[in-house]
Amino acid sequence: MEKSINNTIDTQQILNIIDTVNTNPIMAAESSDQIVNMLEENRVKEYSNYFGEDFKDKLVNTKNIRDILAGMATKTGKESAVVYINAYDNQLQIILYTKSGKPILKTILEPEVGRQKLLKFVSELLGDIENPASHSDKYLSTAQQLYDWLIAPISAELEAANIDTLLFSMDEGLRSLPIAALHDGEQFLIEKYSLSLIPSVSLMDTNYRPLQDTQVLAMGASEFLEQKPLPGVPVEIQTISQKLWQGNMFLNEDFTRNNLLIQRQNYPYPIIHLATHAKFLPDKASNSYIQLWGNEQIKLDQIRKLGWSQPAVDLLVLSACTTAIGDRNAELGFAGLSIAAGVKSALASLWDVSDEGTLGLMMEFYTHLNDVKIKAEALRQAQLAMLRGEVVIADGKLRRVEGRGVVVVLPPALANQESQNLSHPYYWAGFTIIGSPW
Repeated sequence: MEKSINNTIDTQQILNIIDTVNTNPIMAAESSDQIVNMLEENRVKEYSNYFGEDFKDKLVNTKNIRDILAGMATKTGKESAVVYINAYDNQLQIILYTKSGKPILKTILEPEVGRQKLLKFVSELLGDIENPASHSDKYLSTAQQLYDWLIAPISAELEAANIDTLLFSMDEGLRSLPIAALHDGEQFLIEKYSLSLIPSVSLMDTNYRPLQDTQVLAMGASEFLEQKPLPGVPVEIQTISQKLWQGNMFLNEDFTRNNLLIQRQNYPYPIIHLATHAKFLPDKASNSYIQLWGNEQIKLDQIRKLGWSQPAVDLLVLSACTTAIGDRNAELGFAGLSIAAGVKSALASLWDVSDEGTLGLMMEFYTHLNDVKIKAEALRQAQLAMLRGEVVIADGKLRRVEGRGVVVVLPPALANQESQNLSHPYYWAGFTIIGSPW
C-alpha cells in the first residue's frame, strides 16, 4: 500500500475507518470526525517536520473547525467549507466540512481513480496550461476529468449549504494543482467559488481583520545578477502603492533585508508586496528563497525571523513566484508559505507567469481588494476579469476593456508587444491564496 505524504500517522488507520464507513453507514458521522482529527494531526506534524518547529500546540478539533467556519460566516457574510483531499494507492478520499453537521466523507475506489492515475492527470493539466507557447484549450478535457473526481462528488452538498468559499487541504502531489482551472463542462471552478490552499485549519490564522484603509509596503527588483530581468516590476509597485492602494515603494538597491526590517519597524504595514523572483525548490526549506537586491536572499526557513507576526502581516504578495511542480518538499514550502512567513494569508503563483499577465492580475486584485470582505474573493474577481477578456494589452498600454481601472503605460521592454488577450488560464490560474481566504 503506497502511503500519502502524511507518513506521521499510519495511513492504514484512516483506510480502516473508511472501510468501516463503507460497510456500516450508521458509523459515518462519528468516523468522519475521527478522520478529520487525524488529518489535522497529520498535517501539523508534517509541517512541523518540514520547518523544524513544533506546531502541535496549534491543533484544533472538529468542534473548533465548525466554530471557526460559523464565526467567519457571521463576520464576512461568506459561507465557507473545508475540503480535505487524500489520494491513496487504490482510492481517493474527499472530506467536506461545513459550519453545520458532521463531516461528509466520499470515497472513490479503483478502477475509476487511484493515486497514480490522479497524479498523472494533475501533471497533464499543469503541462497543458503552463506552456505559454500553445495557449490552446487542450487542457479542458483533463480539467473536466479532475473536476469529476475532486469536486463533483460533493457538488450537491456544496450547493445545499450555499457555500461560496472553499479551503482545500491537499495531499502530496495535489498542492501544485491549479484548482481554479477545474472545469465542469460549462464553467471554471473559480466562476462559482473563492478558493484558498491551506496547510490545515490548525495552522491557519483565523482572526478576521479587514484591509480597507490600510497601507502597503511595496518592494521589488527589476534587475538580477543570475536570473531573468523583470521589466514590469517598477510600474507594478508604483501602480500598486501610488494609484491602487496607499503606501510606500522601494526598488532595486533599496530592496534589501535591512531596509525591509527597518520599514516594517517604522510602520506596521499589514500588506507586504514583494515583486521579485521567489523559488520553492526541492529538499529542505533552506533551499527555497525570496530574491532581494544583488546576491541577497531570504531563505524560507528564515522568513519567520523578520517578525511579520508581531504585529501581524495580514497579506504577503509574491508576484513573481514559482514552485517546483510535483516535488514533495517544494509543494510543502509553497503550501506552507503563510506558516513560514508568520502571516495570515499569502498570494503567490505556481508557475512563472509573464510580466504582463502578472501586472494585469495584480492591478485587478488590488482594485477589488478595496470592495470585498475577503482576500480570496478579490483574487476571484481578478481572475474572472482576466478570464472574461476584460484586461487587455493594446498600443503599449495595459488597461480594462471598459469601466473603471487605471491605465498602465508599459515599460519599453513590454510596450512593443502585439495586442494580447490575457484570458487563457496560463495568465491567471496559477495565482493562489495560501492560508486564510478571509
